[in-house]
Amino acid sequence: MSGTDPMTFRLDVEIVHLLASPVHRYDGRPADGPAPLPEGAVESRERIEVRAGLGIVGDRFFGHGAHRRAAVTVMAAESLDEVRSGLGLDRPLDPALARRNIVIRGADIDALVGQPFELDSGDGPVRFQGHRAANPCAWMNVVLADGAHKALRRRGGVRCEPLGDGVLRLGPAVLTSLVPLEREPALFAAAE
Repeated sequence: MSGTDPMTFRLDVEIVHLLASPVHRYDGRPADGPAPLPEGAVESRERIEVRAGLGIVGDRFFGHGAHRRAAVTVMAAESLDEVRSGLGLDRPLDPALARRNIVIRGADIDALVGQPFELDSGDGPVRFQGHRAANPCAWMNVVLADGAHKALRRRGGVRCEPLGDGVLRLGPAVLTSLVPLEREPALFAAAE
């Protein structure tokens, strides 16, 4: 896939959040709350390094064979906006709490299930294969807001396999796909 291929679609987007967590913090019962972040550990990043077939350097799933096809999760920031609006919240939702590795504004990320795509934030394209939906879990009701678990159904993003090495940074980026993507995600009614 390249920007000169007539079968590709390019969309200017913004990478608004990057996460590489060294530990699995949403483990056990949601009522008990998230596990603490180890002292000195950082999850939210200004840049991440992606390695083909392995995931994100420094992330808890890096190099784990069982997570190879789901090593990186990508989500639309608009999904969190819609949850906020649908639940009538007066505060923005922190994308770090959704635990997706890459949060992008400006594209229907959920349309990338089963699709190859590239992201380029200025250091060259990083290739991914979208595999399956990143379905939300009950933790969303605890960390985002009551009702967020249900409100995020069918808009929780996509679990991806990195096919190439590269670096992604916060800020403007280009998303290239074999399928046309809407600028705004196709949002579903929260009450289903």
